[in-house]
Amino acid sequence: MWETLRNAWKVEELRKKLIYTFLMLLLFRLLGVIPVAGINAAVVQQVASQYDMLGLVNMMTGNSFSQMTIMAMGITPYINSSIIMQLLTVSIPALERMAKDEGEEGKQKINRITRYVTVILAALQAIGIIAGLQRSGNVLYPEYNNFFGYITIGLIMAGGTALAMWIGERITKNGIGNGVSLLIFAGIISNLFNGIVLALTDTLGITSYGSNVWQLLTILISAFIVIVLVTFVDLGERRIPVQYAKRVVNRRVYGGQSTHIPLKVLSVGVLPLIFAYSFLSFPGTIFAMFGTSSGAYQWWAKNMSSTSPLYMIVCALLIIAFSYFYTSITFNPREIAENVQKQGGNVRGLRPGKNTVDFLQRTSNRLTLFAALFLAILATLPNLLFAAFGVSLPFAASSILIAVSVAIETVRQVEAQLVMRHYKGFL
Repeated sequence: MWETLRNAWKVEELRKKLIYTFLMLLLFRLLGVIPVAGINAAVVQQVASQYDMLGLVNMMTGNSFSQMTIMAMGITPYINSSIIMQLLTVSIPALERMAKDEGEEGKQKINRITRYVTVILAALQAIGIIAGLQRSGNVLYPEYNNFFGYITIGLIMAGGTALAMWIGERITKNGIGNGVSLLIFAGIISNLFNGIVLALTDTLGITSYGSNVWQLLTILISAFIVIVLVTFVDLGERRIPVQYAKRVVNRRVYGGQSTHIPLKVLSVGVLPLIFAYSFLSFPGTIFAMFGTSSGAYQWWAKNMSSTSPLYMIVCALLIIAFSYFYTSITFNPREIAENVQKQGGNVRGLRPGKNTVDFLQRTSNRLTLFAALFLAILATLPNLLFAAFGVSLPFAASSILIAVSVAIETVRQVEAQLVMRHYKGFL
């Protein structure tokens, strides 16, 4: 491992990308400590602690939301706008033609629209959340408790989201890639580190929240098991054997070799989890605009808290639905079958055409079902541990999945750069 790291550092281009990525992540974390003018962060923490509606936002921003910094909204509005644009692209023919027929230019147009929607959503969400918290605990200073104060705060937080989005795009373009995912990764790792440190200091008696040695061991063992299990599943793949026929072109023989089509077991990645959490957090933001003391918000907070059975059931169903939806727009068995047939190949034991398409579709459905159930179980694991052992984990299993998936993908990208330069990679 250390030899691999040394090899990566020896490559000048890769070294610059790593340094650039680190500096941009450092800038993102530094911006996350600049407070928003006009908001009393201590009152926000006191009021928001009564509800767990905004836990997803706080998790992804690395506690920037609880501290009410300019990065309080983080990259969550960008995720929500991406969901909206993907749904609209499938349902609106004009956007679908733009994405498919116009090629790279069409994708750039859709990305530009996504950015505009991100800023609008960030401003609306920020104003809605602050308005709801203000009605419950007077989180604003008197001079900001007016129309222009709300607009100012909304624009500041929307600007922070736009800046976070820009940092993610810079990392994708000039760094090692996966810019938005790395920003989420940074926030999750920050929360995970803080949670483990808090549990450790509590066990040692430095703080007093009632933890003991067995609870600390349960937390560490659970984290280790989840990391190993997620890594094992994330690296798993279903290999479909393909045989290519021999062809003679200009007295040369081509083909005749056997290969395979790799289908990842967890091809949907973490997107169904992020989509489901973002989808569930959006109604709470709307209800918060009418105040956290309103009947709608009180019902939502009581019946749709992260520990309620209804929340876990709805979340699991949304994860399954988004898993199949994401697979349907990213995996096209007919196109894969046609490409294999054009190259003179066929899946072993199957005729080209409809039989191959049906087999690929059936295999994809089975893998998607396993992935959806696996993600649904991960999402409810912390609540199940709390119900069984009374241990409250300082992290969500979904957070571990996001962190592990991003880390593995980042390692693969670094490894690809090393392989191109004839260096040995991590694996």
